[in-house]
Amino acid sequence: MTNLRQLLLAAITLLCFFFAEAENRSEYVTYRPVLSAYTLDIGTAHIADTYLSPLRYNGFSTAFSYERMQAMRFNPERWIMQLHISPEFARTLNPARNSYIYDLNIHGSWAMMARFRMPATWLTLMAGGSTGADLGMLYAPRNGNNPVSAKASWTVNATAAAVARFRLGRLPIVARYQAEMALAGVFFSPSYGELYYEISLGNHRKLAHGAWPGNYIRLNNYITTDLLFGATSLRIGYNNYIASTSASNIVTRRITHCFTLGITTEWLSLPLRNTSRFPSADARIISAMY
Repeated sequence: MTNLRQLLLAAITLLCFFFAEAENRSEYVTYRPVLSAYTLDIGTAHIADTYLSPLRYNGFSTAFSYERMQAMRFNPERWIMQLHISPEFARTLNPARNSYIYDLNIHGSWAMMARFRMPATWLTLMAGGSTGADLGMLYAPRNGNNPVSAKASWTVNATAAAVARFRLGRLPIVARYQAEMALAGVFFSPSYGELYYEISLGNHRKLAHGAWPGNYIRLNNYITTDLLFGATSLRIGYNNYIASTSASNIVTRRITHCFTLGITTEWLSLPLRNTSRFPSADARIISAMY
């Protein structure tokens, strides 16, 4: 009986040691570095909003963007996440060049995409969904009664990307094209001629509208090229943004074409005290894009 108890105790001890070792190994063998990008977009803006004016305004646009990409914890080889935050500003003029419309907007989105490595190992395709929100306003200082057109929306989107890796001489380069299109959601729009003063008094009818491609179009096109000089890379690219809404006899069009310039870094979060969890020679480091 004593021998049986000793055998059971030894078996339980071995099992506990095995699972603890497997857990520790799973913690340090797979690492998911974070890819962070900080970019500045500068280009042209084209705005039309019938709530403020029947004319089309043209000018310049600028935006500061932050992008974060990382492989997902549950299946890092196949799934990645992407966070994108971008405050934007534009100043546009009417054709007579005597009236301005200013555009202030902040956009944020979170996406999860599956990636598929092609037989040509230099090419990876990604596809998935995202959800995002926009909050901002168009401001026409020359207007008297209606100087502001508020903008707010939340949408569910489809997104897809193609990533190519190659070398220019000895310099590694990662090029990407990504598109994101709104499919459904909700957006804010007052009635034509309705004052925001009336809304503040309690007239809240028909302010929220269901968004679908028939009355709400939001399309983002990104082209980026990362030059991998080392721990910090140079990003050069192009960003095209198209937004169009139609509700309550108000039509809004916002289009920008911007040149992108910025830096990217890829980093790991490591414990300072537990050096046993630092990457070892057999560790798997799974990058989101590189």
